[in-house]
Amino acid sequence: MDPRYQPADLSFESSSNFNPNIISSDSGPNHGRNLSGQTTRTNTWVQTPGGPYPMDQNSNFQNFGPNPQQDYFQRPVNGTGYPEDVKGKDPYKNPTYVTERSVQPTPNETPRDSIDLEKEKPAAEPHDPHKKDPNQPWMAFGPRLKHFTWAWYTLTMATGGISTLIAVQPHRFPGLITIGAIFYITNLIFFAILGACMVLRFTKFPGTFKESVTHEREALFLGPFFLSIATIITGTQKYVVESYEADHPMRGWIVTSMAIAFWVYVFMTFCLAVFQYSFLFAKHTYLLTKFMPSWLLPIFPIMLGGTIAAVIAKDQPVGSRMPIIAAGLGCQGLGFTMSVIMYAHYIGRLMQVGYPNREHRGAMFIGVGPPSFTALAFIGMANALDDDFDLQGDGLIDTKVLRTLALVSALFLWVLAMWFFMIALIAVLHSRPEYFHLGWWAMVFPNSGFIIATINIGNSLKDEVILYVANGLTIAILCMWAFVLYSNIRAVVVQDIMYPGRDEDVED
Repeated sequence: MDPRYQPADLSFESSSNFNPNIISSDSGPNHGRNLSGQTTRTNTWVQTPGGPYPMDQNSNFQNFGPNPQQDYFQRPVNGTGYPEDVKGKDPYKNPTYVTERSVQPTPNETPRDSIDLEKEKPAAEPHDPHKKDPNQPWMAFGPRLKHFTWAWYTLTMATGGISTLIAVQPHRFPGLITIGAIFYITNLIFFAILGACMVLRFTKFPGTFKESVTHEREALFLGPFFLSIATIITGTQKYVVESYEADHPMRGWIVTSMAIAFWVYVFMTFCLAVFQYSFLFAKHTYLLTKFMPSWLLPIFPIMLGGTIAAVIAKDQPVGSRMPIIAAGLGCQGLGFTMSVIMYAHYIGRLMQVGYPNREHRGAMFIGVGPPSFTALAFIGMANALDDDFDLQGDGLIDTKVLRTLALVSALFLWVLAMWFFMIALIAVLHSRPEYFHLGWWAMVFPNSGFIIATINIGNSLKDEVILYVANGLTIAILCMWAFVLYSNIRAVVVQDIMYPGRDEDVED
């Protein structure tokens, strides 16, 4: 065949590119010639210029392909068909987003009133609920009792923790126990005053008790009430029970009373952990992006059951000592396990949305509590075992092995508590709160547990350096307690708290 009549190698990108207006130069009278009249050696396809298509055909061409409203991805896609990552890009500089429809001229139908920018009134800023209104009216103390919340028990929780911390100091001096006893008695006085104020609130304002135990925020602070009872039990052990000689006639019934108090406390706090969380799950919705360590407060009291067992078990008779240690270990395991589960949401919240508001960053020290109290409970319960204790009677798991395991576990948890302490400290120093909140007491109580755990580790390792560090930390926490107490009293006087909208009885 003549090469001039061999068809050209035709290739199409897709069948959708076919145009019926394309004509072949091999047909018609201009055989072998293109539209310009020139001849070619091969057949040539010629694309004619686009003409005025009918409206219906033009719309079909524009609407060719899937319906944009039915697309799975509602944003621009790259060459591979996957959505383009435009996170963090300026939409006004990104050609993917800028279209002629989105860029419209500024309407000039309503020109600004004045071209002098200094004369224009600035836009009103939204009200920050965390800021105090400088023009708030003065209110008498009686109506303010309506806002006396369960969060006030953080005061007795922290004061009781200080009394227990002083009692376990490694390097003693004359008068140390007296100082600790003063804190213990002061805590009892504070607890009685707070109880009277709560009763006045509930009687003066009917219906506030139900509101307080069902409120999405205030109800979480039922935990500090029971934590205050825990510190009273441990303080009684340190300053009352241990003040009697072993052969004192009153020591027997006091020791028995401590065992009864332990079992009653465990029962009540276990019910609190079960029923309060069940109610919160059913009636309230908490966003994980707003996670706060205060969500741990309902599980804290049952966790302190292990701490109480570590303090009182060594003075109990052998017959009642082992059940107390077993129950304390179970309570500590429940509280710490739930805390670890919630730690995942806590870290996720910090990674996703950052630190909490500056007014609530003091509550971040609550995260120091679970590993600290678990560490001191492990060592305390192991030291409460008899020296001849042998679990199976085969010499494999005896007291020495259990005390070694307790020490290793305590070291493991102590570093975790230190990490949470540093994270909270940096957050508070980065943006210090402007107003006092009762959550400031979280800077005292969990840290007192951290120092007690440090003392127990130092005693187990017989390391004087660690013990002297614990002494220094004790002085620091005493200064913090005095500072927070002063700030608390001042906040009441200047009406920063116990005022409508300023306490834990409002949503945040």
